[in-house]
Amino acid sequence: MPALVLTRTGLGLTDYAVRLIVIGLTVLLILIQYPLWLGKGSWLRVWDLSRQLDSALVKEQELRERNAKLASEVQDLKEGTGALEERARYELGLIKDNETFVQILEGEAKKTAPTAPTTPSSAKP
Repeated sequence: MPALVLTRTGLGLTDYAVRLIVIGLTVLLILIQYPLWLGKGSWLRVWDLSRQLDSALVKEQELRERNAKLASEVQDLKEGTGALEERARYELGLIKDNETFVQILEGEAKKTAPTAPTTPSSAKP
């Protein structure tokens, strides 16, 4: 029967074997942690997807508001003549019979013809 080597561990393992076991367990721990931090379902990926979801929800809310505004305008155009008349006047410049159209231009200074800058004549006769 071989003699049992007594070491600090009391299990008959040498220091070299203990080191190998510790290194092996450390490698296993690192391999187990890799998918958690860098793999397909990692925390970083979850965080990135959460940010994308938040921005998509904001965009969706903006689009819902725009659609509600457009639906309201469509409903108003279908039922009311006031909005239709206002749109025709504003976008197409239409006026009713016996109506006079007056347009006031604000901030327009005196109309003067633009003058060409004078340069030395280089034209050949």
